[in-house]
Amino acid sequence: MRRTRTMRLLMRRCSRTVFLSLALTSLALHLLLVALSPLVYQSSCQLPSLGQIHRHTLGARALTNDSSTGSDSPGDRAKTPLDIRKEDSAKMDIIGPQRIAKLNATRTKIDIEEGQGYKNSSTKGARPSDSLKTGRRKGQSGSLVKKPNGSAVSKLEALFNHPLYNIPTPPIPEDDWLMKVKPKPTSERSTQMWVSDREIDYDPAYWNSTSESHPPWLRFHLGISRWQLYPHRDVNMEPLTQQLSKHRIVSAVQRPGGTQLKLVISFPNYGQAMVKPMKQERDEESNTNLYYFSDFERHNAEIAAFHLDRVLGYRRIPPAVGRLVDVVKEIKDITTDQKLAKTFFTSPVGNVCFYGQCSYYCSTEHAVCGRPQKLEASLAVMLPDSSLASRHSWRSPWRRSYSRSKVAVWEKDPHYCNTVKKTPPYDKGTRLVDLIDMTILDFLMSNMDRHHYETFEKFGNNTFLLHLDNGRGFGRHSKDEPSILAPLEQCCKIRHSTLLRLRLLSQPQYRLSDVMRESLSHDPLFSVAPLLSEPHLSALDRRLATVLQTVRDCQERQRSHRGGGADEVIYDDVSDYKTSVTPVTPAG
Repeated sequence: MRRTRTMRLLMRRCSRTVFLSLALTSLALHLLLVALSPLVYQSSCQLPSLGQIHRHTLGARALTNDSSTGSDSPGDRAKTPLDIRKEDSAKMDIIGPQRIAKLNATRTKIDIEEGQGYKNSSTKGARPSDSLKTGRRKGQSGSLVKKPNGSAVSKLEALFNHPLYNIPTPPIPEDDWLMKVKPKPTSERSTQMWVSDREIDYDPAYWNSTSESHPPWLRFHLGISRWQLYPHRDVNMEPLTQQLSKHRIVSAVQRPGGTQLKLVISFPNYGQAMVKPMKQERDEESNTNLYYFSDFERHNAEIAAFHLDRVLGYRRIPPAVGRLVDVVKEIKDITTDQKLAKTFFTSPVGNVCFYGQCSYYCSTEHAVCGRPQKLEASLAVMLPDSSLASRHSWRSPWRRSYSRSKVAVWEKDPHYCNTVKKTPPYDKGTRLVDLIDMTILDFLMSNMDRHHYETFEKFGNNTFLLHLDNGRGFGRHSKDEPSILAPLEQCCKIRHSTLLRLRLLSQPQYRLSDVMRESLSHDPLFSVAPLLSEPHLSALDRRLATVLQTVRDCQERQRSHRGGGADEVIYDDVSDYKTSVTPVTPAG
């Protein structure tokens, strides 16, 4: 008993000693934390530098698609420099030139302070955010122009401020609008109150006759007129491109027809877009042994064509933007297209792929693959449904034979245009010069696949041509295709306004490659890599010089054949505005 009591006493003393030592150790650790806490709080509250925000934020956006998980509202998240840059583009229609110059000067100062030289993001080891800096930095000495007051403004903004892009026009007649909003019904419940069967996916839509209630895609449809798809200073362009690049995708199905894979996606506000996925790398040129009708369509060509069409002042291509699409969450998991769903598979390296069903390139050998799930794609806003605004498809007079052994009539007959000029609808009106406008666009981007074009039936023959399906453009930069210019060379006819803008774009202060580089830098995919490589941009300047030389050759032939009839080459569509437009001569 005495031994047991002694053992218990010893154990109690040991326990007290252990507890006391633990208490002292805990107290010492707490005192140490109290002493170090000011240093920790001080370092954690230091804001990252502008350069760090610029690199890390855009780098994260290049690898993740926040449209699939985040809010559809831009105000629900912090704005990145890319968002700010795109917002500035939209504000150009509202703010004055002095404010624009100040914004551009500030952005230029920020770019210089970051201290990074030009670095092509397509090179090995380049960060996604590096490419955002390179668009303005390559040849930066030529990217800004000075105004008379000494302030600097970007070449793109200077171009769009030029009188040639702001020629005053009379009010558009009521019949020259493609679509109209129906008058409000007498009943309390509006016929424009849409109720979806799948309320989980689509937002409730309460639209009335006021434009403020319309989603961006509907404003775009209501803004189509007889002569253009959208106005020069379109305040709706920013929200429309935001919808295409950020809004949640609720449906994805394959677009029927065609030789290659295309998808139609839907947004919660009932808007739709045509999707063309990335097929090959931007810098990869077309195989020289491939025929033009066997080439791949390129997603970046669709985006670049929209920007080029806008820079040329045409505004005949529906707005298109780039987007990183999640192949699983935004296509596979939500598609109701059973044929498309059956074509998904996982590649040996773990990338999610699919190939759909189409005439040519829809097989496992030509599958579209994510990295591992993220896929680059172009999204073009859909035109109004044919049941609301029907379109007429016209076969191009200069259509190629699409044969490996035969050539078309126009390729053998240099006087072929004489026949075309006598054939309706090319025998009167602007149809011939409209087609030559499209020819110039195709030559600049080396698109040989213009077999058809479309017009809106409502406007008859007196309207503009839709420049659709441009995916086979920008395939080769090292070689030009002179046969694309056959309509201009054979007919020797061009709009005066088109010629003046082409001459303007040949000037150093408005160089075509520079304004295209700047315009493309506003696209969301520019944070991954430039949409067009530098050789493609240089090719634009080279081809522009060829177009201007072709016009001069036409004028010289007219003088020699008819004695001073060079003016017959020019279709004068700006005669009423000669006093407000300063003629520009070609560079050099």
